[in-house]
Amino acid sequence: MSHAQHHTRESELPAVAVQLNHTAVYAGDRHLSAEFLAAILGLKVGAPFGPFLPVDLGNGVTLDYYEKRDEPIQPQHYAFLVPDEQFDVMIARLETVGVTYYADPSHTEPGRINRLFGGRGAYFDDPDGHNMEIMTRPYVRP
Repeated sequence: MSHAQHHTRESELPAVAVQLNHTAVYAGDRHLSAEFLAAILGLKVGAPFGPFLPVDLGNGVTLDYYEKRDEPIQPQHYAFLVPDEQFDVMIARLETVGVTYYADPSHTEPGRINRLFGGRGAYFDDPDGHNMEIMTRPYVRP
């Protein structure tokens, strides 16, 4: 066994020891985007932290909205595991603000939800074009 292989094995941590803590979400207007997501998910926007505006997801992970006005925002995908009893409320909030939701990530099935893995799910765009997903069951991975 080479030194590199030996070092890698010794330094590997069990998967449970590594958790996502926060990630930056680029936005043209951090207040608009953070407030939008918080409103749909039923969360609160936290106090600004330097250039970041946080939305605490409640599982120890924070989305830190960061304003980027000098270049186009590259859309990303963010998926949220939500309580089943809150799913319909979130769909209703999207309808109230006039945001179309879709059953699929390619946005070809408007106004519909999916029933993947025995749960319910939907996709929608945030103000910056990030493809947001709400789902009531985690994906089953092989």
